[in-house]
Amino acid sequence: MSSESSAEVIGRASAVALWGLSGKIVSIEAGVSAGLPGIDIVGLPDTSVSESRKRLRAALAYLGAPVASQHLTINLTPGTVPKIGTGFDLGIAVAVLKALGLIDNDDTGDIIHCGEIGLDGRIRPVTGVLPALHTGMQSGFDRFVVPVGNASEASLLGRARVLAVASLAELVNSYGGSLAVPPLPAVLDMDRPVPLSPELHDLAEVQGQAEGRFGLEVAAAGGHNLLMRGTPGAGKTLLAQCLPGILPPLNDDEAVEVATVRSLRGELDGSEGLDHRPPFEAPHHRSTASALLGGRRPGTVGILSRAHRGVLFMDEAPEFSRDVLEALRQPMEARRVHIHRAWGSMVLPASFQLVMAANPCPCGVGMAGAGTDCRCTPLDKRRYRNRLSGPLLDRVDLQLELLPVSPADLRLGGDQETSECVAARVREARSRQSERFADCRWRLNAEAPGAWLRDHFDLTPAALADLDRALDTGRITMRGYDRVLRVATTLADLAGKSGPDPDTMRTALALRTQES
Repeated sequence: MSSESSAEVIGRASAVALWGLSGKIVSIEAGVSAGLPGIDIVGLPDTSVSESRKRLRAALAYLGAPVASQHLTINLTPGTVPKIGTGFDLGIAVAVLKALGLIDNDDTGDIIHCGEIGLDGRIRPVTGVLPALHTGMQSGFDRFVVPVGNASEASLLGRARVLAVASLAELVNSYGGSLAVPPLPAVLDMDRPVPLSPELHDLAEVQGQAEGRFGLEVAAAGGHNLLMRGTPGAGKTLLAQCLPGILPPLNDDEAVEVATVRSLRGELDGSEGLDHRPPFEAPHHRSTASALLGGRRPGTVGILSRAHRGVLFMDEAPEFSRDVLEALRQPMEARRVHIHRAWGSMVLPASFQLVMAANPCPCGVGMAGAGTDCRCTPLDKRRYRNRLSGPLLDRVDLQLELLPVSPADLRLGGDQETSECVAARVREARSRQSERFADCRWRLNAEAPGAWLRDHFDLTPAALADLDRALDTGRITMRGYDRVLRVATTLADLAGKSGPDPDTMRTALALRTQES
């Protein structure tokens, strides 16, 4: 036999190492060499990746292709990227089988493989398939192999050529090999966290609260953050739970972003296609900053990222810990979460709309017109309100004071507008913003820079007079100045005006400062 024919064969396959929602292509190489029987995996594998050699050895023995007498070396490159999770099993198995000569295909290195191998050779579904496929497509790959249990999820991208396999023997045979496929049922299910269905309502259920309803419509139209203060039972929570019902549905790109987050958490089923409803997250006030931001371990997603492209509702906001409230500030500006831990760093998306509800004081009734004696001292009230820091409130565009619902509101309210009616006006306002910002990197008034709005609308000193006066007297900061301008632009869009005028400026300022 010639030296060329007896040369060592290097088996190759490709996979994706996820780091948050981003990833890097990993080239998997496997070679058979002289030495004591065994399997070595190098290239910064974590424990779950290192354990794949035991799963692979058992699976190949079960399928009649044991590797007990060979020494295999498996290299995962680049070696500087940590490899985490059981999703590398399938790529490692393909590279090994190619090195052993059980696979004839020479292009296995051009295909992304993702899946966990069971001891009987069946391929089990894994988390993060959607971001793995997205990373592969961005890197120029167009062929993918996934577990049959992840087939519906993989089909959401549409443009990818996906082969869904139930067992390792089935994949080997599709690559030109010849292994007996065991008569076992495919593994379709995985241990998924049960997603909590948010309690949502229609605006027709809200009695009275005309200002609250109006503020909610403005917030939905421009994507503005909202704070509602009022006594218990005033309708703050009910209003917040109506917000998703008046927001426009997500477009396909946004729905894929939300699905990618759910895929990383293992919540995505995919059998019903893309979900175009904006997410709604309402964390408990005992939630920690780590739960909010995520990243306790590589790949863990926090509440802020779960609310991406949707609504984050913080009920009883002053009851959250200071660390949690201050952790909101940077993501509210950057619309992403930067996580730095001992294991490394990663970036997660967090473009959410913040809605906060708060009582006026610890006992809850310290508001004019509440009709009940407040038991709190002035110091108690000050401390309670100061739990929401100035820098945090400065990032909240709309700050409303809701009075209690009166018997007159119940008797004279009549038929309230439904969410469907309000959503139609919101869609029209969003359409105007889409035209205005067609050539910009932002989409909503809440994201537009104040300098751009001032230049675009060519605002006169008369239109800015009230805003300038509020800045001079310290009622608002420069950040607040721009945020009032953004709200005024949204008011103009809702009214069908070409731009903000003095009346809309005064209304926007009142919606922020509660001063007319």
